[in-house]
Amino acid sequence: MPTICLIPGDGVGREVIPAAARVLATVCPDLSFVTADAGWDCFLRRGTALPPETLAAVAAADATLFGATQSPAGGAPGYASPILSLRREFDLYANLRPTITLLPDHPAVDMLIVRENSEGLYSGREHRQGETAIAERVISRSASERIAHVACQQAQLRRRRLTIVHKANVLKVTDGLFRQVCRDVAAEYADLEVDELLVDAAAMWLVRDLARFDVIVTTNLFGDIL
Repeated sequence: MPTICLIPGDGVGREVIPAAARVLATVCPDLSFVTADAGWDCFLRRGTALPPETLAAVAAADATLFGATQSPAGGAPGYASPILSLRREFDLYANLRPTITLLPDHPAVDMLIVRENSEGLYSGREHRQGETAIAERVISRSASERIAHVACQQAQLRRRRLTIVHKANVLKVTDGLFRQVCRDVAAEYADLEVDELLVDAAAMWLVRDLARFDVIVTTNLFGDIL
C-alpha cells in the first residue's frame, strides 16, 4: 500500500493539506497517510523546524505532500527553512511547475517550468562583512547538466520545444556556464526545438503570449520568480 507523508506546516498548510488528502483518498482509496511535524510553530515548540522523525517519515514514504511554513522576516537564531532543508537532505534538485488553463474562451496554455532546485542564490551561502551583506550564487556544471537532462526529457514527452532562460549577458560566468551546459545537453536530443531568452524577456513573454512556451529550464531564483 503506497504511503503519503503529509506535512501541513503552518498557516494555510493546515487547511489545504487535509483537504488534499481527502481528495487523494477518494481518488486512490488504497493510499495510506502519515502526518509529520515541521515549520515555524514546530520550531517554537521543539527548537527545530524539521525534527528527525519527520525526516525519517519522509524517507520511509513513497511521496510527501508539503503544505506551507511561516518564517520570521529577519530570521531567528537556530531556525532554518524546513523546505530548503528537505531539498538538501533528499537532493530534490528538479522542481517541476506546470501551468495549464482549461478556460474555453482563453488561448490554450500548457507549459512546464523546470527549475534547478539545489543551488544558485538559494544555496544558503550568505555572510556579512561589516555593513555589507554578500550572497554567493553557486552554479555548477553537474547540477546544470542534470536539470538540463530533466528538462529535455520532459520536452520529449510534450511538444518537443525547450526554452533556456538565463541572464548570461550580465552574469557572464555563472549564467554563462548554465547556458552553455544546457545548450550542450540539448544538442544530445536531436528531436528538440531549442531556443533561449534572457529572463526579463521571458517574463514579458509570459505575460504577452504564455501559449508560446512548452518547457522552460532555468536556475533556482529565476525559476521561482517566473
